[in-house]
Amino acid sequence: MFWQTTRFQLDLSTPKVMGILNLTPDSFSDGGRLSNVQSAMAHAEQMLQDGAHILDVGGESTRPGAAVVPADVELSRVLPVLQALVKLGVPLSIDTYKPAVMQVALDVGVDIINDIWALRQAGAQALVAAHPTCGLCLMHMHREPQTMQSQTMEGDVLPAVTAFMQERVQSLMSLGVNRHRIMLDPGIGFGKTVAQNFSLLSRQSEILDLGFPLLAGWSRKSVLGRVLDADHSQTDPDQRVVASVAAAVLAVERGASVVRVHDVKETVQALKVVQSVRSPLNE
Repeated sequence: MFWQTTRFQLDLSTPKVMGILNLTPDSFSDGGRLSNVQSAMAHAEQMLQDGAHILDVGGESTRPGAAVVPADVELSRVLPVLQALVKLGVPLSIDTYKPAVMQVALDVGVDIINDIWALRQAGAQALVAAHPTCGLCLMHMHREPQTMQSQTMEGDVLPAVTAFMQERVQSLMSLGVNRHRIMLDPGIGFGKTVAQNFSLLSRQSEILDLGFPLLAGWSRKSVLGRVLDADHSQTDPDQRVVASVAAAVLAVERGASVVRVHDVKETVQALKVVQSVRSPLNE
């Protein structure tokens, strides 16, 4: 199995680590830490050194309750960094749902559009369908970031998630988008309860039955904090590293092809252990 992107055909026979590069002042885990091109490039280069296969750049926080950022503000945050990163010759993803930002990113040479709205914003689907090869990551989200956790889904969420994914895939493919360009993301934390999120992990194989590779995004999320937080000692996202790595390993063991993470080095090391079990090293 492979993932077709703008400049790269990514081999998914081994799991890929997508390093998160947040250029926002208000992201839940690392907001405001990367305030200029120099600090962003230094962090990106460190993630690559630590073993990241893909870099995912975002200019708007999508944490629960986050305010919407105008496209021009988002572009002012991401464009200088994208222009610098594309020269590194590594797979590059833009985390955005705005067609205006997508277009500029694709013009720069970005490889993947990673969209929490799964291309449901006006003009987004037609825009990516007009591009010959860019990779697409379609995420399931209940409601919108401003309301998703105040009114979460009810009951068994898997049928709704898989039906949503099927509809989005069919809509794209009807426009001529090659199936090898498409990656699915069940949207951990986006409008689901703690139990519902973990049910998506335990039943991940049923999402894979749709026939598309899967991206898992558990890194430092509040759902992990809720599991750890019996004594309220794990409220800081920085304290969720071990839990994040464990969730990434479990997702890969259940068939995920890409894990989107803040903690690249730790995740890469853990996945090397997983891979050594799958394909033991010669003594």
